[in-house]
Amino acid sequence: MMSWREIRSNCRWLPAFLWQRLTRRQARHGPVHLIIGLADHFEPAVIPGAGPARASHNEQERRIERWCRDYPKIFDPWRDADGFPFRHTYFYPAEQYDRVLIERLADHCKEGWGEIEVHLHHGLDGPDTAENTRRVLLEFRDRLAGQGCLSRLDGAGPPRYAFVHGNWALANSGRGRYCGVDNEMQILSDTGCYADLTLPSAPDITQVGKINSMYECSLPLDQRAPHRRGRDLRCGRVPQLFPVIIQGPLALTIVRRKQGWLAPHIENGELTRDQPPTLRRVQLWKQAAVTVRGRPQWIFIKLHAHGMDPRDEACLLGPPSLEFVRQLIEDSRGGRDYHVHFVTAREMMNIALAACDGRDGTPVEYRDYRLRLITPPR
Repeated sequence: MMSWREIRSNCRWLPAFLWQRLTRRQARHGPVHLIIGLADHFEPAVIPGAGPARASHNEQERRIERWCRDYPKIFDPWRDADGFPFRHTYFYPAEQYDRVLIERLADHCKEGWGEIEVHLHHGLDGPDTAENTRRVLLEFRDRLAGQGCLSRLDGAGPPRYAFVHGNWALANSGRGRYCGVDNEMQILSDTGCYADLTLPSAPDITQVGKINSMYECSLPLDQRAPHRRGRDLRCGRVPQLFPVIIQGPLALTIVRRKQGWLAPHIENGELTRDQPPTLRRVQLWKQAAVTVRGRPQWIFIKLHAHGMDPRDEACLLGPPSLEFVRQLIEDSRGGRDYHVHFVTAREMMNIALAACDGRDGTPVEYRDYRLRLITPPR
């Protein structure tokens, strides 16, 4: 059962959802391109239900080794319209940096199975400080870049990164809980973050009223939760303010419970044991219509998961995800009016930037449009 605080947070976004259902229309002409990326909150030390406790280093190594060994075997046969497999963007927690573990995961990514980006949990025992947040982000960014991860804008300059906030509390949107840094968005901008992929967070209290969008913050970046308001990305208007907020789908739907009765359900793009990916959910993700304004044929679908959570391993590294990918590819090839493109967070941002610049054609042309990997796949 949701708390009153969670119910109040849902009231923030439900009006926007209802308005979007009335006003948003899917593209009427030409094939639709589904640009699908999975933001994996990748925490090899997680012990479900154990609070701050962490798995041993040996257990973390075992988990990552198994993932990197089994994942290619499972997903290699099924490729998207451009010949790419379903990949994860591994948002690795900065506060849990381990050179050996990152090196193994980086090798996995350099073989073409994903990319590593920045995740951060902080303010757990009390509000963090701006100075410490900046220091942790810079140190982790530079460590990742030193191991061949991350990207550079147009192949030059300092490392750039995508970000997911731990416990959803982006820019102190949890009112002091799990963050404490009001100007966090400004710090992200200053340290090279090009996109934030934290949202949606519903039913958590950190959910903002603006949903199903890609946008620049329109409130000052040094104030708490400036992503509450924003200017949608639009063809013909180059974004000037980073990080861009890339949201996943958020909707209210009706599901049939095991007992047989119908109940309201929040669709937030999360993949878990209890919420495996399905073609039915794809329809909801398409209806959310997260696009760059003026380019309705390109639909951006940002999903999220916790790949190292033992409770969800059977879903993410087993038959539910494999069957979903297989069915999605076969369905898109069966005369349907859509094409599937599996992307990383960086590629998703590149394709969005190309749309803002008025580029057309197919999304595959723009995977490396502006943000280019420090170490390309082998």
